[in-house]
Amino acid sequence: MTIGVALSHLNSIDTIVRLAREAREAGLTSAWFGQTFSYDSPTLAAVVGREVPGLQVGTSAIPVFGRHPLIIASQAQTAQAATGGRYHLGLALGTKHLTETGFGIPYERPIARLREFLTALRPLLETGSADFHGELLTATTPLPAAVPGAEPPVPVLVAAMGPQALRVSGALADGILPLLAGPRALADHIVPAVTAAAEAAGRPAPRIVAFVPGVVTSDAEKVRQTAAETLSFYDRFPSYQRVVELSGGTRAADIAAIGDEETVAAEVRRYREAGATEVVFTATELGGEADQRRTFALLGELAGG
Repeated sequence: MTIGVALSHLNSIDTIVRLAREAREAGLTSAWFGQTFSYDSPTLAAVVGREVPGLQVGTSAIPVFGRHPLIIASQAQTAQAATGGRYHLGLALGTKHLTETGFGIPYERPIARLREFLTALRPLLETGSADFHGELLTATTPLPAAVPGAEPPVPVLVAAMGPQALRVSGALADGILPLLAGPRALADHIVPAVTAAAEAAGRPAPRIVAFVPGVVTSDAEKVRQTAAETLSFYDRFPSYQRVVELSGGTRAADIAAIGDEETVAAEVRRYREAGATEVVFTATELGGEADQRRTFALLGELAGG
């Protein structure tokens, strides 16, 4: 199992590079960057990947609404070439509120859009060309779209957790990026669904990259209070409410792995046993810099073991 960390977009680029370097020196294998309305995550991943040799970098995840496969393919291939093949592209459905408020476009038929987006994107990443004409998207290449040095083809993962998104992702993507899906939800609902879809499509077993809020700390009660406030953002969205409930929790903070080294290591083992092929810790900054370094140290040990 590989273990990585998601680094907050609230930091400056210099700080993100420093944290990524510290994570790599601690033994962590990957760093991931979210996509909001601030940093462009593929560009940030390319910068970090160039600055921190040997570190895998990825986006988690770019909403398909408001984007086009041709543009995403250009960004992803550029990041892949810049990092020498260490870039991983994460896509997402996004949310109705952010899509309609931010872009002024209707959040309609998200599963159909995801299916068409992935169908158009795969040949762009694999061959540098496309000739796709769907109901919602058109993607053709009157000029070559391949980027020199973008090898191997960029792996594509989807932040999928619902049944329909899992079926599409299993059939058309290389894996998934579930967030706030605890071991119970993974083992009972998510891993079986996406694996079955991949098998039915004749694709390899999918990567299951579980994103887990977590901090190694001596003051678990205080950090849990901070986590409850910070992660309450996710409690507003039905998709996250559903997966938290399937995990046995009532709010997002219930899924966080917070405690001493033994406690957090046990949680990582539970994710492995539930079918996660990779674990990425998020929100490691919630306990402050000392706890973040302590978290990096433990995760690095687990990655090495």
